[in-house]
Amino acid sequence: MGKIADGLDQAAQHVLTRNPPRSTKARIRFLVSKHQGRTRNVARLLGVSQRTIERYLKGDRKNPPPPVNAKIDAEVRRLWQPRVRRRAEQRAAAAGGVIVETRARFGFSSAAGSTDDPRMRRITQPLPPTRARQLFDAHHAGASERDLERIVAAGLGEAYFQDQGTRADDLDVTVTDVDYIEFDLRG
Repeated sequence: MGKIADGLDQAAQHVLTRNPPRSTKARIRFLVSKHQGRTRNVARLLGVSQRTIERYLKGDRKNPPPPVNAKIDAEVRRLWQPRVRRRAEQRAAAAGGVIVETRARFGFSSAAGSTDDPRMRRITQPLPPTRARQLFDAHHAGASERDLERIVAAGLGEAYFQDQGTRADDLDVTVTDVDYIEFDLRG
């Protein structure tokens, strides 16, 4: 995943109503249930053997190596309480409560031919509701990091550079070299 997708997933962690399972056995059981009971699929996802997954399920093996443990944790967090996340995302997008804080290289050009060389900027700005909805929909559809960058650039272009449509109507904003990006769902 990329920085934007990870940032969206991280923002969703703050709206969960229950904590995900903690023990290895419970986390593996949860992953197997999400993959229609197929230990082979979970093994392939985590990069371990099917027998290792079966050992975790039986409780014969309790402490996975750190890289495998990190993969288990990331996958459980990604799949935990999807409806709660979706509702929070919908509320935040509808209310204009998706705040983006980023440090990235922003550049823009306008139809008049004037350009601004891209430069690093730190921007904290709420996304317009239509762009927030578009961002969440693209993320859930598995859009590439570049596509997510374009949506964020368009949203920040509208909100920050064009000041909600009051100036610079024909400005085309690009975002590259995302240093960090964080999202806050308020809604």
